Amino acid sequence: MSDIGSEEFEEEAEPDLGEYEGERNEAGERHGQGRARLPNGDTYEGQYEGGKRHGQGTYRFKNGARYIGEYQQNKKHGAGTFMYPDGSKYEGDWVDDQRQGQGVYYYPNGDTYSGDWLSHQRHGQGVYTYAETGSKYVGTWVNGKQEGSGELVHLNHRYQGKFVGNSLLGPGKYIFDIGCEQHGAYEQTEQEKDEDEEEEPLAVPVTRWKAENITGITYLSPTAEAMPPAPVVGEPGEAEAASSEPVPTGGAPVPADQEAELALPLVSEAEAVGVPSESLEEKAQLTSRISESEETFAEE
Repeated sequence: MSDIGSEEFEEEAEPDLGEYEGERNEAGERHGQGRARLPNGDTYEGQYEGGKRHGQGTYRFKNGARYIGEYQQNKKHGAGTFMYPDGSKYEGDWVDDQRQGQGVYYYPNGDTYSGDWLSHQRHGQGVYTYAETGSKYVGTWVNGKQEGSGELVHLNHRYQGKFVGNSLLGPGKYIFDIGCEQHGAYEQTEQEKDEDEEEEPLAVPVTRWKAENITGITYLSPTAEAMPPAPVVGEPGEAEAASSEPVPTGGAPVPADQEAELALPLVSEAEAVGVPSESLEEKAQLTSRISESEETFAEE
Protein backbone atom coordinates (compact mmCIF):
# COMPACT_ATOMS: atom_id res chain seq x y z
CA MET A 1 0.00 0.00 0.00
CA SER A 2 1.30 3.48 -0.88
CA ASP A 3 2.02 6.16 1.68
CA ILE A 4 -0.71 8.29 0.18
CA GLY A 5 -3.23 5.53 0.66
CA SER A 6 -2.20 5.14 4.31
CA GLU A 7 -2.62 8.84 4.97
CA GLU A 8 -6.09 8.82 3.44
CA PHE A 9 -7.09 5.83 5.62
CA GLU A 10 -5.78 7.57 8.74
CA GLU A 11 -7.79 10.70 7.94
CA GLU A 12 -10.98 8.68 7.51
CA ALA A 13 -10.38 6.93 10.83
CA GLU A 14 -10.17 10.16 12.84
CA PRO A 15 -12.99 10.42 15.41
CA ASP A 16 -15.74 12.97 14.96
CA LEU A 17 -15.35 15.53 17.76
CA GLY A 18 -18.40 17.52 16.76
CA GLU A 19 -18.50 21.25 16.04
CA TYR A 20 -19.06 24.40 18.06
CA GLU A 21 -19.70 27.99 17.09
CA GLY A 22 -20.16 30.58 19.76
CA GLU A 23 -18.80 32.47 22.73
CA ARG A 24 -16.09 31.26 25.10
CA ASN A 25 -14.65 32.49 28.39
CA GLU A 26 -11.01 33.29 29.16
CA ALA A 27 -10.32 29.63 29.90
CA GLY A 28 -11.47 28.70 26.41
CA GLU A 29 -14.63 27.00 27.66
CA ARG A 30 -17.97 27.34 25.96
CA HIS A 31 -19.60 30.24 27.76
CA GLY A 32 -22.50 32.43 26.67
CA GLN A 33 -24.50 31.88 23.51
CA GLY A 34 -23.47 29.08 21.17
CA ARG A 35 -24.42 26.31 18.79
CA ALA A 36 -22.97 22.79 18.83
CA ARG A 37 -23.22 19.63 16.77
CA LEU A 38 -22.51 16.59 18.92
CA PRO A 39 -20.56 13.55 17.67
CA ASN A 40 -23.75 11.46 17.57
CA GLY A 41 -25.54 13.90 15.28
CA ASP A 42 -27.63 15.72 17.90
CA THR A 43 -27.52 19.53 17.99
CA TYR A 44 -27.84 22.11 20.73
CA GLU A 45 -28.34 25.84 20.45
CA GLY A 46 -28.55 28.04 23.49
CA GLN A 47 -26.68 29.22 26.55
CA TYR A 48 -23.52 27.77 28.09
CA GLU A 49 -21.69 28.30 31.34
CA GLY A 50 -18.26 26.88 32.09
CA GLY A 51 -18.39 24.49 29.14
CA LYS A 52 -21.83 23.06 29.98
CA ARG A 53 -25.37 23.69 28.80
CA HIS A 54 -26.74 26.15 31.31
CA GLY A 55 -29.71 28.47 30.86
CA GLN A 56 -32.22 28.52 28.04
CA GLY A 57 -31.62 26.25 25.06
CA THR A 58 -32.96 23.91 22.40
CA TYR A 59 -31.67 20.36 22.06
CA ARG A 60 -32.58 18.41 18.91
CA PHE A 61 -32.13 14.66 18.74
CA LYS A 62 -31.32 13.03 15.44
CA ASN A 63 -34.42 10.83 15.76
CA GLY A 64 -36.71 13.89 15.71
CA ALA A 65 -37.20 14.41 19.45
CA ARG A 66 -36.71 17.94 20.75
CA TYR A 67 -36.36 19.69 24.11
CA ILE A 68 -36.91 23.44 24.52
CA GLY A 69 -36.35 24.87 27.95
CA GLU A 70 -34.01 25.47 30.83
CA TYR A 71 -30.75 23.67 31.59
CA GLN A 72 -28.56 23.56 34.67
CA GLN A 73 -25.09 22.00 34.48
CA ASN A 74 -25.91 19.98 31.34
CA LYS A 75 -29.22 18.68 32.73
CA LYS A 76 -32.81 19.65 32.00
CA HIS A 77 -33.76 21.65 35.06
CA GLY A 78 -36.57 24.18 35.38
CA ALA A 79 -39.41 24.78 32.93
CA GLY A 80 -39.25 22.99 29.62
CA THR A 81 -41.11 21.23 26.81
CA PHE A 82 -40.07 17.82 25.47
CA MET A 83 -41.51 16.52 22.18
CA TYR A 84 -41.01 12.77 21.76
CA PRO A 85 -40.66 10.84 18.48
CA ASP A 86 -44.00 9.03 18.99
CA GLY A 87 -45.88 12.35 18.95
CA SER A 88 -46.32 12.69 22.70
CA LYS A 89 -45.31 15.87 24.49
CA TYR A 90 -44.56 17.00 28.03
CA GLU A 91 -44.79 20.61 29.20
CA GLY A 92 -43.78 21.42 32.75
CA ASP A 93 -41.13 21.26 35.43
CA TRP A 94 -37.86 19.32 35.31
CA VAL A 95 -35.37 18.44 38.05
CA ASP A 96 -32.04 16.78 37.24
CA ASP A 97 -33.18 15.54 33.80
CA GLN A 98 -36.47 14.12 35.12
CA ARG A 99 -40.09 15.21 34.96
CA GLN A 100 -40.74 16.53 38.45
CA GLY A 101 -43.09 19.15 39.84
CA GLN A 102 -46.14 20.34 37.89
CA GLY A 103 -46.62 19.31 34.29
CA VAL A 104 -48.94 18.25 31.47
CA TYR A 105 -48.32 15.16 29.33
CA TYR A 106 -50.05 14.78 25.94
CA TYR A 107 -50.25 11.16 24.77
CA PRO A 108 -50.26 9.97 21.14
CA ASN A 109 -53.85 8.67 21.45
CA GLY A 110 -55.13 12.06 22.62
CA ASP A 111 -55.23 11.33 26.36
CA THR A 112 -53.78 13.94 28.71
CA TYR A 113 -52.47 14.03 32.26
CA SER A 114 -52.16 17.25 34.23
CA GLY A 115 -50.78 17.28 37.75
CA ASP A 116 -47.89 16.34 40.00
CA TRP A 117 -44.76 14.45 38.88
CA LEU A 118 -41.89 12.88 40.78
CA SER A 119 -38.89 11.09 39.27
CA HIS A 120 -40.46 10.81 35.80
CA GLN A 121 -43.73 9.36 37.19
CA ARG A 122 -47.24 10.63 37.90
CA HIS A 123 -47.13 11.10 41.66
CA GLY A 124 -49.32 13.23 43.92
CA GLN A 125 -52.58 14.82 42.76
CA GLY A 126 -53.53 14.83 39.10
CA VAL A 127 -56.22 14.58 36.43
CA TYR A 128 -56.06 11.99 33.64
CA THR A 129 -58.49 12.59 30.74
CA TYR A 130 -59.43 9.75 28.36
CA ALA A 131 -59.83 11.22 24.88
CA GLU A 132 -62.00 8.44 23.46
CA THR A 133 -64.75 8.59 26.09
CA GLY A 134 -64.23 11.98 27.70
CA SER A 135 -64.04 10.30 31.12
CA LYS A 136 -61.65 11.64 33.74
CA TYR A 137 -59.81 10.30 36.75
CA VAL A 138 -59.28 12.93 39.44
CA GLY A 139 -57.30 11.90 42.48
CA THR A 140 -54.16 10.47 44.00
CA TRP A 141 -51.24 8.87 42.16
CA VAL A 142 -48.33 6.87 43.56
CA ASN A 143 -45.40 5.77 41.38
CA GLY A 144 -47.35 6.33 38.17
CA LYS A 145 -50.52 4.48 39.25
CA GLN A 146 -53.94 5.41 40.55
CA GLU A 147 -53.63 4.72 44.27
CA GLY A 148 -55.75 5.83 47.21
CA SER A 149 -58.77 8.13 46.99
CA GLY A 150 -60.01 9.16 43.58
CA GLU A 151 -62.96 9.93 41.38
CA LEU A 152 -63.93 8.64 37.91
CA VAL A 153 -66.10 11.21 36.15
CA HIS A 154 -68.26 9.93 33.26
CA LEU A 155 -70.89 11.55 31.05
CA ASN A 156 -73.93 11.18 33.34
CA HIS A 157 -72.51 9.69 36.52
CA ARG A 158 -69.33 9.45 38.51
CA TYR A 159 -67.65 7.06 40.93
CA GLN A 160 -65.87 8.03 44.16
CA GLY A 161 -63.83 5.52 46.09
CA LYS A 162 -60.55 3.73 46.60
CA PHE A 163 -58.07 2.66 43.94
CA VAL A 164 -55.25 0.13 44.21
CA GLY A 165 -52.73 -0.20 41.39
CA ASN A 166 -55.04 1.40 38.76
CA SER A 167 -57.96 -0.83 39.84
CA LEU A 168 -61.19 -0.07 41.69
CA LEU A 169 -60.97 -1.83 45.05
CA GLY A 170 -62.68 -1.19 48.38
CA PRO A 171 -65.61 0.99 49.48
CA GLY A 172 -67.06 3.63 47.19
CA LYS A 173 -70.21 5.02 45.65
CA TYR A 174 -71.76 5.83 42.28
CA ILE A 175 -73.32 9.28 42.00
CA PHE A 176 -76.00 9.75 39.34
CA ASP A 177 -77.11 12.99 37.74
CA ILE A 178 -80.75 12.12 38.49
CA GLY A 179 -80.09 12.98 42.14
CA CYS A 180 -79.20 9.78 43.97
CA GLU A 181 -76.20 7.63 44.72
CA GLN A 182 -75.53 3.95 45.26
CA HIS A 183 -73.12 2.83 47.97
CA GLY A 184 -71.15 -0.37 47.94
CA ALA A 185 -67.67 -1.79 47.51
CA TYR A 186 -65.46 -3.34 44.85
CA GLU A 187 -64.30 -6.77 45.94
CA GLN A 188 -61.55 -8.85 44.41
CA THR A 189 -62.88 -12.04 42.83
CA GLU A 190 -61.24 -15.40 42.41
CA GLN A 191 -60.60 -16.38 38.80
CA GLU A 192 -61.60 -19.77 37.46
CA LYS A 193 -58.51 -21.66 36.40
CA ASP A 194 -58.07 -24.64 34.10
CA GLU A 195 -56.51 -27.75 35.58
CA ASP A 196 -53.45 -27.46 33.37
CA GLU A 197 -53.03 -23.74 33.97
CA GLU A 198 -49.98 -22.74 35.96
CA GLU A 199 -50.30 -20.62 39.06
CA GLU A 200 -49.30 -17.07 38.16
CA PRO A 201 -50.15 -13.85 39.98
CA LEU A 202 -52.45 -11.53 38.04
CA ALA A 203 -50.89 -8.21 37.08
CA VAL A 204 -54.23 -6.43 37.58
CA PRO A 205 -56.73 -7.70 40.18
CA VAL A 206 -60.20 -8.54 38.85
CA THR A 207 -62.86 -6.82 40.94
CA ARG A 208 -66.65 -6.81 41.03
CA TRP A 209 -69.03 -4.18 42.36
CA LYS A 210 -71.16 -5.24 45.33
CA ALA A 211 -74.06 -2.84 45.80
CA GLU A 212 -75.42 -2.07 49.26
CA ASN A 213 -77.97 0.75 49.35
CA ILE A 214 -79.27 3.83 47.51
CA THR A 215 -79.44 7.22 49.21
CA GLY A 216 -79.75 10.87 48.42
CA ILE A 217 -76.73 12.90 47.41
CA THR A 218 -74.08 13.34 50.10
CA TYR A 219 -71.18 15.70 49.64
CA LEU A 220 -67.68 14.50 50.45
CA SER A 221 -64.34 15.20 48.79
CA PRO A 222 -62.56 11.85 48.26
CA THR A 223 -59.23 13.48 47.54
CA ALA A 224 -58.84 15.36 50.83
CA GLU A 225 -55.97 13.20 51.99
CA ALA A 226 -52.33 13.66 52.89
CA MET A 227 -49.84 13.43 50.08
CA PRO A 228 -48.68 9.88 49.34
CA PRO A 229 -45.24 8.73 50.43
CA ALA A 230 -42.28 9.28 48.18
CA PRO A 231 -41.76 6.47 45.63
CA VAL A 232 -38.96 3.98 45.75
CA VAL A 233 -36.68 5.21 43.03
CA GLY A 234 -34.54 2.54 41.41
CA GLU A 235 -31.92 2.85 38.75
CA PRO A 236 -32.79 5.70 36.36
CA GLY A 237 -32.95 3.36 33.39
CA GLU A 238 -35.62 5.39 31.63
CA ALA A 239 -34.09 8.75 32.27
CA GLU A 240 -32.15 10.47 29.54
CA ALA A 241 -28.48 10.41 30.55
CA ALA A 242 -26.70 13.74 30.50
CA SER A 243 -23.79 14.08 28.14
CA SER A 244 -20.77 16.31 27.87
CA GLU A 245 -20.45 17.50 24.31
CA PRO A 246 -16.62 17.56 23.98
CA VAL A 247 -16.35 13.78 24.55
CA PRO A 248 -15.52 12.22 21.14
CA THR A 249 -17.83 9.21 21.50
CA GLY A 250 -20.46 10.93 23.67
CA GLY A 251 -23.50 13.00 23.05
CA ALA A 252 -26.90 12.76 24.70
CA PRO A 253 -28.57 9.42 23.92
CA VAL A 254 -32.05 9.14 22.48
CA PRO A 255 -34.48 9.28 25.44
CA ALA A 256 -36.61 6.27 26.32
CA ASP A 257 -38.83 7.97 28.88
CA GLN A 258 -42.08 8.33 26.98
CA GLU A 259 -45.16 7.85 29.13
CA ALA A 260 -47.53 5.00 28.28
CA GLU A 261 -51.25 5.72 27.96
CA LEU A 262 -53.37 4.65 30.91
CA ALA A 263 -56.16 2.14 30.40
CA LEU A 264 -59.57 3.06 31.77
CA PRO A 265 -60.28 0.83 34.82
CA LEU A 266 -62.14 -2.29 33.72
CA VAL A 267 -65.78 -1.71 34.56
CA SER A 268 -68.66 -3.49 32.80
CA GLU A 269 -71.52 -1.49 31.32
CA ALA A 270 -73.73 -2.64 34.16
CA GLU A 271 -71.21 -1.63 36.80
CA ALA A 272 -70.79 1.75 35.10
CA VAL A 273 -74.37 2.58 36.12
CA GLY A 274 -74.04 1.03 39.56
CA VAL A 275 -75.28 -2.50 38.81
CA PRO A 276 -73.55 -5.41 40.60
CA SER A 277 -74.13 -7.79 37.68
CA GLU A 278 -73.91 -7.73 33.90
CA SER A 279 -77.53 -8.92 33.67
CA LEU A 280 -79.78 -6.50 31.78
CA GLU A 281 -82.69 -7.72 33.91
CA GLU A 282 -80.91 -6.61 37.09
CA LYS A 283 -80.07 -3.34 35.38
CA ALA A 284 -83.81 -2.78 34.83
CA GLN A 285 -84.49 -3.66 38.45
CA LEU A 286 -82.00 -1.03 39.61
CA THR A 287 -83.67 1.60 37.40
CA SER A 288 -86.97 0.74 39.08
CA ARG A 289 -85.38 1.02 42.54
CA ILE A 290 -83.93 4.43 41.68
CA SER A 291 -87.35 5.63 40.50
CA GLU A 292 -88.94 4.42 43.74
CA SER A 293 -86.23 6.23 45.74
CA GLU A 294 -86.95 9.45 43.86
CA GLU A 295 -90.66 9.13 44.63
CA THR A 296 -89.86 8.53 48.31
CA PHE A 297 -87.65 11.64 48.40
CA ALA A 298 -90.43 13.64 46.77
CA GLU A 299 -93.03 12.45 49.30
CA GLU A 300 -90.73 13.28 52.20
